[in-house]
Amino acid sequence: MRHVIALDVGGTGMKAALVAADGTLLHRARRPTGRERGPRAVVAGILDFAASLREHGLREYGESAAAAGVAVPGIVDEADGVAVYAANLGWRDVPLRSALAERLGLPVALGHDVRAGGLAEGRMGAGRGADRFLFVALGTGIAGAIGIGGRIEAGAHGCAGEIGHIVVRPDGPACGCGQRGCLEALASAGAVSRAWAAATGDPDADAAGCARAVEAGDPRALPVWHEAVDALAAGLVTGLTLLDPRVIVVGGGLAEAGDTLFEPLRAAVGERVTFQQLPLIVPAALGDTAGCLGAGLLAWDLVSVEVSA
Repeated sequence: MRHVIALDVGGTGMKAALVAADGTLLHRARRPTGRERGPRAVVAGILDFAASLREHGLREYGESAAAAGVAVPGIVDEADGVAVYAANLGWRDVPLRSALAERLGLPVALGHDVRAGGLAEGRMGAGRGADRFLFVALGTGIAGAIGIGGRIEAGAHGCAGEIGHIVVRPDGPACGCGQRGCLEALASAGAVSRAWAAATGDPDADAAGCARAVEAGDPRALPVWHEAVDALAAGLVTGLTLLDPRVIVVGGGLAEAGDTLFEPLRAAVGERVTFQQLPLIVPAALGDTAGCLGAGLLAWDLVSVEVSA
């Protein structure tokens, strides 16, 4: 069976799969990223993991993978195949595509983790059928992906979709990027966890606990949740004003709160729009498989381009 290798590299773990042309995950595997051993060890681990997947495909299906796709965090130069910078992995200017191609003997596509997840949601998930969509991932931070005509817009410098660093409160809390009042500093799962920990006095309190407290009507949780939702609505309205998407797909850990998040969020966005057309605001459909599926799609796209050429 024809298949490609897909790798989704995170700060603590790597998810991988062999992916068929129709998106079926034929084989899945996980390994720790091993960032505590340093950036060179992380790269070596990625190469070894990819090689083991290639061997598994040969054993199971009697043929080598057609290509490989890898999605990584941070700043990614997809055109040159370079992982430019990732703070949580400690690397700079890693020529990951060429290193993987040499190790595997296969064509390799390199992509950004959130943009890869957005690609999968656009083609196979909650954004399927939408010619323009915005994917927003609410995790420890906030990142996004702009979908246009079945593709993800990377931008001139590989930074398109960084909605987490739109300033929504100019005098707000400091953000890791150096600005103040960024969306990420107010509405990410990390920001909600910090605010909820401060409200309860419990250093172990987290965003999931805050969501449960909101559902239970805890008066301490309501203002924390309201502030995050209001900030998120402001960021989304800026995004939809610029991009005019038909659908906004919201994923990441905070989206697991379900209607506790989506009902007030839709209302808050609706109250803010004036001339803009209100898009559908829906939860992501693919969960933690989105990054792997997106990496697989990048690999299949690479094969399609080579065949057509």
